[in-house]
Amino acid sequence: MNTSEFISTSPLKMIPNASFTWKTPSNIALVKYWGKSDPQIPKNASISFTLNNCHTITTIDFSLKDSSSGVDFELFFEGKKKAEFKPKIAEFFKRIEQYCPYIFDYEMHIHSENSFPHSSGIASSASGLSAIAMCLMSLEQALHPEISQAFINKKASFLARLGSGSASRSIGGPLVVWGAHPDIEGSSDLYGVPFPYQVHSNFANYKDAILLVDKGEKQVSSSLGHHLMIDHAYAENRFQQANENLSKMSQILQNGDVNAFINLVESEALTLHAMMMTSIPYFILMKPNTLEVIQKVWKYREEQDSQLCFTLDAGANVHLLYPEREEKSVNSFIESVLSSYCEKKQYICDRVGLGATQL
Repeated sequence: MNTSEFISTSPLKMIPNASFTWKTPSNIALVKYWGKSDPQIPKNASISFTLNNCHTITTIDFSLKDSSSGVDFELFFEGKKKAEFKPKIAEFFKRIEQYCPYIFDYEMHIHSENSFPHSSGIASSASGLSAIAMCLMSLEQALHPEISQAFINKKASFLARLGSGSASRSIGGPLVVWGAHPDIEGSSDLYGVPFPYQVHSNFANYKDAILLVDKGEKQVSSSLGHHLMIDHAYAENRFQQANENLSKMSQILQNGDVNAFINLVESEALTLHAMMMTSIPYFILMKPNTLEVIQKVWKYREEQDSQLCFTLDAGANVHLLYPEREEKSVNSFIESVLSSYCEKKQYICDRVGLGATQL
């Protein structure tokens, strides 16, 4: 792997103070990645819809220090200091220090907030780490104005990946591929790339309603789940299957076969959780209401001749994907039937978005 293009070699003109704010979205994988090697290299390629309403807004205030004795930062999440979040961010800064050496020269105050519950299976680390990466790249651009926006996005995805693999897919949109794959031109294990082919109009303006079945902390972190793939009995078959499914998904997105899309997306979701249930130690992140929702979705799709489908991340919440033309009927179904399976009847109506936005 050649990472030299991300190492800054030009002299930087330091500035005393700066502040940048970015809003970056979460994403929902259609073909999942589960299993990685160091440093944050996926065992298989993945593709995701970028979301819009589920996002993180992060501001970083940079102040030049007298000495560069180490990374110096304070972290505030939704207005409060979050000491428990600091180790992960500190580890992230350690991983990127050779690519962003200027972080040693600044004291950083990081203020972050989510539009959705943290650690409930809506990829908060994806939106959170990508937002920090974009703020860092805004500083790098201020110190080195010659760099292009294309390079900024590419390096931000590269940096975000070192904090959270799925964060590499939250910089752009509406469809992003992460992981080297022979059928996806320009794809890389080091950063996410926009899906490079023409997407059929059937998948334009797709909707995603997230049913908050369980808003609590996950019982098992994604990091631990990925680690359990190392000696998993079915790991190699899974990696091969996922890459084959990405080839299929690429064709589906181009030819507009929504029924094939439904079958593949739901199969991927259930396979992800099957890998969790067959690891050693094994674990189950779905809740009884997760299964109830899935059964209701299948029944609704059959009775209404609908193209509604579900997918899952590494948690209990259910993402409902559906075409824009079904928005009114699906939202009525959610409100009248599915909301009763959600915690306090809460759900989020989202849609496919375009990625990071500077505020």
